[in-house]
Amino acid sequence: MMKQKVAAVIGPTASGKTALSVALANALGGEIVSADSMQIYKYMDIATAKPTQDEKQGIPHHLMDFLEPTESFSVARYCELASDAIKDIAARGRLPIIAGGTGLYVDALLGGMRFEEQEADPALRAQITKELEEKGIDAMLDEIRAFDPDSADRLSAGRNPKRIIRCIEVYRLTGMTQTQLNEKQRTNESPYDTVKIGLTAADREYLYERIDRRVDLMMESGLLEEARRFYDSGFSDTAAAAIGYKELLPYLRNEQELSVCVASLKRSTRRYAKRQLTWFRRDDTVHWFNIDELSFDTIVSESIRLLFVNCRDEHCSSAE
Repeated sequence: MMKQKVAAVIGPTASGKTALSVALANALGGEIVSADSMQIYKYMDIATAKPTQDEKQGIPHHLMDFLEPTESFSVARYCELASDAIKDIAARGRLPIIAGGTGLYVDALLGGMRFEEQEADPALRAQITKELEEKGIDAMLDEIRAFDPDSADRLSAGRNPKRIIRCIEVYRLTGMTQTQLNEKQRTNESPYDTVKIGLTAADREYLYERIDRRVDLMMESGLLEEARRFYDSGFSDTAAAAIGYKELLPYLRNEQELSVCVASLKRSTRRYAKRQLTWFRRDDTVHWFNIDELSFDTIVSESIRLLFVNCRDEHCSSAE
């Protein structure tokens, strides 16, 4: 049984994933399925660097800007919706292109992760919630770090209370860490024949400079106003997990100068990019391109060549 061919464009923030995925979609007759855990939410446009209509160039983008910030969302749900989108795209004779920087989403979807329903214990969850309120997020992250350092590092980025509570709940219920549970569930063979294209930089400082410039452009585009509207709307849990909002909160509360908050935002984004690279570098099937050594046109042409070399179905025959 032939596997569905898909392309994946991955890498850290500000590496050019949107531009490359759109270029490949235009060249190969594709559509894009987002793999970004924050771009799924409505209203969070500037902070999550959602592509504008001009940047999309008319290419359909799936799983982007569809969820209310108050709604919960899981990796399992993402895989379900993304799989449906891939089937729909392929049924119309188009090439599905996964694009995004949320490594867990990418791995779970393309790795054929099998999800098992986990029992819930409302009393236990209420107890952990009370502990978090009393001890604070840092103390709960320290608790997680004691039994699951990988999850602690991942959760420390967003500091999302719901995810922190769930991580501890799973461990106390099952005796397994979230990392162990993910590995246990990663037993199915992938239904996809995937070509993964990664964007990075040989000189890490080059990437960090791009991040700093992006933050400056976000501020010029109205990030501060977007953050104020978001907090005023009461989307506190989601905002707490989004890089770009929580760093500006001290300014909105008249607790810090704006320049200090912007510097904090740049630092947080650089650290996030480093964690993304660490995650993706574990996958030896990724074809990496250094954006500081190759022109964009070269990366596009080489990516198309890779897709042709690894592709023998009708989806690649439309390239010019």
